[in-house]
Amino acid sequence: MSDKGHVEPVDVGTGEKGGKVSASRRRSSIAGEILQGEIFDERYETTKRGLKSRHAQMIALGGTIGTGLFVGSGQTLSRGGPAFILGSFLVMSFLIFCVVSGIIEVAAYLPTPGSSMNLFGYRYVSRSLGFAMGWLYFYSLGILIPYEITAAGLVIEYWNSPVNIAVWITIMIVLIVALNVLPVRYYGETEFWFAGTKVIMMTGLLMISFILFWGGGPDHDRLGFRYWKHPGSANTYILEGNTGRFLALLSTLVLSAFPFSFAPELLIATGGEMESPRRNLPVAARRYIFRLIFFYIGSVFAITVICPSNDPALTSGGAGAGASPFVIGIKNAGIPVLDSIINAGIIISAWSSGNSFLYLSSRSLYSLALSGNAPRVFKTCTKTGVPYPAVIASSLFCALAYLNVASSGAVVFNWFVNLTNSSGFISWICCGIVYLRFRKAREAQNIPLSDLPYRNKLGRAGAIISITGFTFLCLINGFNVFWPQNWNASSFLTAYIGIPIFLGIYFGHRIYAWNDPWAYPPLEVDLHSGMEQIMEEETPARDHSGEKWYMKAKRIWE
Repeated sequence: MSDKGHVEPVDVGTGEKGGKVSASRRRSSIAGEILQGEIFDERYETTKRGLKSRHAQMIALGGTIGTGLFVGSGQTLSRGGPAFILGSFLVMSFLIFCVVSGIIEVAAYLPTPGSSMNLFGYRYVSRSLGFAMGWLYFYSLGILIPYEITAAGLVIEYWNSPVNIAVWITIMIVLIVALNVLPVRYYGETEFWFAGTKVIMMTGLLMISFILFWGGGPDHDRLGFRYWKHPGSANTYILEGNTGRFLALLSTLVLSAFPFSFAPELLIATGGEMESPRRNLPVAARRYIFRLIFFYIGSVFAITVICPSNDPALTSGGAGAGASPFVIGIKNAGIPVLDSIINAGIIISAWSSGNSFLYLSSRSLYSLALSGNAPRVFKTCTKTGVPYPAVIASSLFCALAYLNVASSGAVVFNWFVNLTNSSGFISWICCGIVYLRFRKAREAQNIPLSDLPYRNKLGRAGAIISITGFTFLCLINGFNVFWPQNWNASSFLTAYIGIPIFLGIYFGHRIYAWNDPWAYPPLEVDLHSGMEQIMEEETPARDHSGEKWYMKAKRIWE
């Protein structure tokens, strides 16, 4: 390493000095000197690897599953009907798997402290993309914290609580912020139990739906595929006939994306604070497909069995649990008490998601500071590895939840939430771009596949499919406003304002960094800085062959 932090000119394909690689690296002041000066600034404490393997695996399973799946799926079912919601979730699960497969290859290769997609955008694509992605994550995830807190408060209203909702909001804010200012192992342990509760609840709901399918409810009424036949498998939207069904399908595709929002990015963020990330991230990625099939596709199929798409409670049952298709289906089946148990599970899910969104938002701001795209104060960490200035800054978004106490304030709160409507689509498009540039740099620098802890089996095709798919969904996000009967300026802004905000941030930085390339040349991308530190921290894998089953069970708690 040179005195100024440049990568030593070595041809990674042959191990010899000189050649094209060294010449290009000598010309690179961004990928070398700035990387060393910012990301690996030894004057600051960094985050610590306090997340155990079991924490990471359970966070990957259920970290961001919240009200979007348990409650929001009701509106999606009402809009499209059982066939369209199931088909939409199948399509969305495939697109998300394309994203996860690509970004795990990127993150598992060099999971440095501050691991996040905006940091990888900065390292492998351009400073401007890293800047835009980082601020997108900071404000979008920050706004989603009070969204989930408010949702949990509204779900409590299902029991007609005499306590003002502001009290519940305050309690949840205090608990969520407290968990995030503690060392990360406490966040990991809490999320382990939160996510475990979601796993148990989802398993129970799937079992109940299976029993009701065969007529095992109190009234022994066999549901089967009754609601697929009446009111029908596919609804219409805006127009009648086949055109109306096509529009219903498009709208259902858009609505089905919300429950997946920022779930892949959470897995990447844990890589910076995870024990042995080069081993544990690939394990989480390989199991991710089971999360998609079991939680998302399985739960959606379950609600198409137990809840009719024309049930008025889906759209007029009020906010919170009253509009959850799970609660509606179980109440319709005449099962007592169980709806309140599900209600409690939904509260835990919303609380857990708010906890994860605060973690993600604060780590995005920390990563921005590491890459020189935010004030350096946000690099500061405690000796236990908590970036407390970033956590405090992200926690300020929690105050927006109080806007929902008054109806007039709720309108303003909805304006903020509208900023995030297209954020997930934009993020996943950028994730595909980051993967493609990383892969191009890896191939140009002759880094062998054997050096990758995880290899994306979907390759470039998966990234291109996800970029194309999410670009299409981003553009049709608010297509319904273009019909005369639905047109109004606020609805148009609701659907599309996130796009010009992101582009404004990106091109604003492009003007500031006028001399930067649009994307780093592949040979100038730094694929080496930080690797020595990562390999020193990586613990060798243990041989568990021939291990007894009870020892394998015990290792879950290690």
